[in-house]
Amino acid sequence: MGIEQAWCLTLTTNAVIAWTTEYFGLAVESLRRGGRHVDDEVLAHISPAHSENVNFFGAIEVDIDAELAQLGPTGYRPLRAGDTLF
Repeated sequence: MGIEQAWCLTLTTNAVIAWTTEYFGLAVESLRRGGRHVDDEVLAHISPAHSENVNFFGAIEVDIDAELAQLGPTGYRPLRAGDTLF
């Protein structure tokens, strides 16, 4: 792998981690607005780099048109409501 490829992979991985961090924040905010207690002590141990959407070693395939179609008026995709630990 050339140095340019390594830089591109690093940049892409960092962008995915930043995106994940943003959505973690939105999810926590949504849970708290819904009356759920989310302990800051627990959040201190959560890393966006250890998420299933972060792929350090392979290709990341994204259907841009499908992703853009899901954006709401705030510019974010809707959060997936499901079972949580909180």
